[in-house]
Amino acid sequence: MAANWMEALSPAQAGSERIVLRMLGGPVVAAGSRLIEIPEVSKRVLTFVTLHHGPVERRSAAGALWPGSPESRAAASLRSALWRLRATGLPLLRVGRTSIAIDERVSVDVHLLDDWATRLITGCPSPADLTVRPAMAEAFDLLPGWYDDWALLERERLRQRMLHAVEVLGRVLVRSGRCADAVDAVMVALAADPLRESTQRVLLEAHVAGGNLAEARRCLEAYRRLVRRELGVTPSKDLAVLVGLVPTAVG
Repeated sequence: MAANWMEALSPAQAGSERIVLRMLGGPVVAAGSRLIEIPEVSKRVLTFVTLHHGPVERRSAAGALWPGSPESRAAASLRSALWRLRATGLPLLRVGRTSIAIDERVSVDVHLLDDWATRLITGCPSPADLTVRPAMAEAFDLLPGWYDDWALLERERLRQRMLHAVEVLGRVLVRSGRCADAVDAVMVALAADPLRESTQRVLLEAHVAGGNLAEARRCLEAYRRLVRRELGVTPSKDLAVLVGLVPTAVG
């Protein structure tokens, strides 16, 4: 997530020396304007703990990060990685005898993004939450090139949550008369998953509400061709009803 979006989602934490952990397109650690070098083995520990959104048992972390090693060797590897992380001089993790957690002084883009999605999904967005930002596309780029099971699981969880949140954002913007902004937001989600019918529906709703019926029908026809080619199916009939290609049933 771009720094300006992080500041918009968490304005109270903005400051010249705040510590930021960017997982999207990362991981990257920054303190103020300085990028901090983190050893790769320590970076993996930091990432694993951060993605668990709460304290992680040391034994669980060691077993997941060094799955092919004996328990004693995995525990030693974890201690070494934590020692190297402390050598940065930054309060990144809170390390206890049995558990590890991200330090509360660290701003994490994925956590801020999760909070943003929760406010939208639960119907409690702030005015700032309704701003469409180019950096939204980065939310679908969690830990590129990481293929650990725990990283893949969190990547898919965040992708699904973002798709849902952006659909809600699009509908809120349509109801507010901001149809062009709704189209911009939904197109970000469709770039990540063009086959998702619920997202395509919001796009059609935005075009219809904006008075662009011809554009809505063009998008529907393009979607029909896509799902027929990729999945061998046809979209739900109510999409055609939405754009006026099929009359609404009476009865």
